[in-house]
Amino acid sequence: MISTKQNPATFLRSRVAALLAAVGLGVGILFASMHPAHSSEAAVAIAAPVLDEPANGAHQETAVLAGGCFWGVQGVFQHVNGVTKVVSGYSGGQPQTAQYETVSGGQTGHAESVQITYDPTKITYGKLLQIYFSVAHDPTELNRQGPDSGTQYRSAIFPANDMQKRIAQSYIAQLDKAHVFSSPIVTKTDALKGFYPAEAYHQNYLTLHPDAPYIAINDLPKVENLKRLYPTLYRDKPVLLSVASQE
Repeated sequence: MISTKQNPATFLRSRVAALLAAVGLGVGILFASMHPAHSSEAAVAIAAPVLDEPANGAHQETAVLAGGCFWGVQGVFQHVNGVTKVVSGYSGGQPQTAQYETVSGGQTGHAESVQITYDPTKITYGKLLQIYFSVAHDPTELNRQGPDSGTQYRSAIFPANDMQKRIAQSYIAQLDKAHVFSSPIVTKTDALKGFYPAEAYHQNYLTLHPDAPYIAINDLPKVENLKRLYPTLYRDKPVLLSVASQE
């Protein structure tokens, strides 16, 4: 699969993204001028998972999810009650290849991912997966999301432990059996080898650049769908990542 980030226009995008972010123009302006975006990740109302994590007294756990460009996925989960931190990054490959330009080649094994830190007394892993499958991305698209294609945009869950793996696999089977999507779910549960934070200019991208065409077309509707489908889980003020907290 060829990533839209690797043709001439988007190669330039990766080179100037940090500069564009710094001056507030938004990398989507350059991208959209040559490749008009379209949103194909419509929200779908789905039931909560039958199997979920039990109460264990812990107040902090993490989840690693991949569902296309990490800008939108991070932006969605930053608006979820009970979530305390969301980091855009890479998972699935080796640490030495966890750089944006390298990952964008589609050959590293990495997927653009987010690491979600959450309080399981306020929101469960299963609820996070409900938002992931219904709002954050389209789990029936293979190696692509919206205008982006390539294995780095695949739908994947990286369980942190056996419980998360059982919940994820059980939920996929539950949703497929109920035929809530028009096509089978292609989401894979892959072993969590590590999570590597993305470059600083990728963090909080949706919040910092809401007027960028890529964000406005592909990602802001996801936040609105979160608010519409899960009003009790929605928080209006996003929990933003301090770049220093990545270190």
